[in-house]
Amino acid sequence: MQNVVEWLKENGNLKIIDDALDVELEIPHVAYIEVKTDDSRPILFTKPINKAKGIEYDMPVLMNIFANKELTEKIFGKHPDEVAEGIGELLKLKPPKGLKAKLAMIPKLFSLKNVFPKRLNFKGECQEVIIPKEEVDLDMLPILKTWEEDGGPFITMGQVYTQSLDGEMQNLGMYRLQQYDKNRLGMHWQIHKDASHFFDQYQRAGKKMPVTVAIGGDPLYIWCGQAPMPHGMFEMLLYGFVRNKNAQLVKSITNDIYIPRDVDVVIEGFVDPELMEIEGPFGDHTGYYTLKEPFPVMDVETITMKKNPVFQATVVGKPPLEDKYMGWATERIFLPMLKPMAPDLIDYNMPENGVFHNLILAKMKTLYPGHAQQFMHAFWGVGQMSFVKHALFVGEDAPELEESEALAKHILNRLDKNKVLITQGIVDHLDHSSSEQFVGGKLGVDATGDEVENGVEELLSDKDLLEKMQEISARVVGLKQYMKKTKTPVCVIAVDKKKSQLKLIKKLKVLKKHIKLLIIVDNINNDLKDAYMLIWRIVNNIDASRDVTLAPFIAIDATNKSEVDGYEREWPGDTFCTKEVLDMLQEKGLIDIDEAFIKKFGLLPF
Repeated sequence: MQNVVEWLKENGNLKIIDDALDVELEIPHVAYIEVKTDDSRPILFTKPINKAKGIEYDMPVLMNIFANKELTEKIFGKHPDEVAEGIGELLKLKPPKGLKAKLAMIPKLFSLKNVFPKRLNFKGECQEVIIPKEEVDLDMLPILKTWEEDGGPFITMGQVYTQSLDGEMQNLGMYRLQQYDKNRLGMHWQIHKDASHFFDQYQRAGKKMPVTVAIGGDPLYIWCGQAPMPHGMFEMLLYGFVRNKNAQLVKSITNDIYIPRDVDVVIEGFVDPELMEIEGPFGDHTGYYTLKEPFPVMDVETITMKKNPVFQATVVGKPPLEDKYMGWATERIFLPMLKPMAPDLIDYNMPENGVFHNLILAKMKTLYPGHAQQFMHAFWGVGQMSFVKHALFVGEDAPELEESEALAKHILNRLDKNKVLITQGIVDHLDHSSSEQFVGGKLGVDATGDEVENGVEELLSDKDLLEKMQEISARVVGLKQYMKKTKTPVCVIAVDKKKSQLKLIKKLKVLKKHIKLLIIVDNINNDLKDAYMLIWRIVNNIDASRDVTLAPFIAIDATNKSEVDGYEREWPGDTFCTKEVLDMLQEKGLIDIDEAFIKKFGLLPF
């Protein structure tokens, strides 16, 4: 994969767009639409421009690299399950007994020498062009602005390399980077990440922190950057394990951080631990904007690059996105690492419309009462799994976890409010639903047992049930029931919200013989017929400790929160496309969408 573009032409059905398109909104909108199509492809934009700044870039933009499962598997060179199998074997390694066992282990141990990155003592291809500090200008890079309300342009596929104060530990992370001006970037490393921990060390010591950002090269680098490696382990070890060859690293020009020799662009600099600047807003992978917040600032010392670099970028917003396929690989590969702390775990799945950390489905062998609850606590207590907000556990007799409809029926037939666990713990930095940042409610559902005995006492039609609800509250404006043939039909209602929905839930107690599971959403920007996006909305919008009640029936308030709910933080808005940009791209024939597509994926407000 020395030449990623040529490789994608041969292996990924690369789409090439030669029209001059703006890095602000236009290029990101094309990629955002593409990744949602059934035959999603990687795209190379050969003529990026910036209309506002009057710039014509000589560097193409490559997007949607992880366009589908097939291409993701090709990037890895093998199915992610094969990588997982190799990791599983390593975790089971024991000291060999006897000469025969020792000889049998030699090939396996010999292959491990390829895991460790190799530091070269010469410059790499990424340093063919070196731009000194006095000539640094980030405007030479086609940095994208994806959404109208973004605080500026953002590097979205940057490999951020940092090291501990003592130089003993190195980290590779994938963090967004806001361009402030010609030589400064906002460092959005979240409070729970290794780079943030390193920053704390430099801050206590009163020293500037070196940072090197790489863009491009082997797509596997960026996947490694988002992989949930154990604390202190350099992510490039994972690259060596997958590729079965050493990552070849070269020293940065202005600091001691090593980066892959074959990346396209390198941005080197230092972070002053005393200086912070407002970063954001940014339309993030949750499908919501993350709000303005102070973060460290990187002063750029130099930019280096290949002679003919390609600028890699990704687009984030509402699912499905490119991270769907990156996350699929991560999910498969890290299964063996979860099993030591949950040995009876069979499989797990993090659906993309659950935005990964918001929803996990897990299949397990249940050996005793409370076993699923034990797993819930184990998940919530380790590594990045501790950010998971909602965990649903099923037994080994359940359908495959990706068979969403069959699995939903299985769970709803076993849903018992006495086996619903609500607790508290840490939540992701990007989570907006908790009343307190970083801490929020957790929901665990034990659906590992037998089917519950009783269903809804009297199931009504949608029309009749809506009429009864509207007699109680005229603010209920829509209703749809799902999975009516299960023991726990799902009743979703849309409301014109003015007050806390806890009051409405109490009023609806008189209808408890018609309802077992009630979900409330806002009427604005929600389609009650679109289950995929409803799940996305629900798991984003709830804090279980505040928004889930178990009596008189299970009720979930997934409306946007405000002061009427005792919510005092600022509630963020959805990421929406710009209609004028969509219309222009449609007229040019660069996208092909209709009103149904727009509504299905929530591209525009409605």
